[in-house]
Amino acid sequence: MGTIIGPLLGLISFAVRIYTFIIIARAIISWVQPNPYNPIVQALNKLTEPVLAPVRKILLKNVGNIGVDLSPFIVIIALNMLNMMLRRIF
Repeated sequence: MGTIIGPLLGLISFAVRIYTFIIIARAIISWVQPNPYNPIVQALNKLTEPVLAPVRKILLKNVGNIGVDLSPFIVIIALNMLNMMLRRIF
């Protein structure tokens, strides 16, 4: 069992890091007016919107519109916390 968990945690950690970079890339690209028809912009939106949209909706409901989209920041923190918790449990 221990021989499976180590590589699995490594794979999960790697996936979290890659997804974090994807979220950061999307946030940086959103600072400029990206062409919505650009394939890279479309791919980043398709990869991140299913995770960011619910967080954005919760923020708008509880905090209101503050003018800054904090959902990428919150998702990155949540992913890293989940990653740390998994490492401590196993």
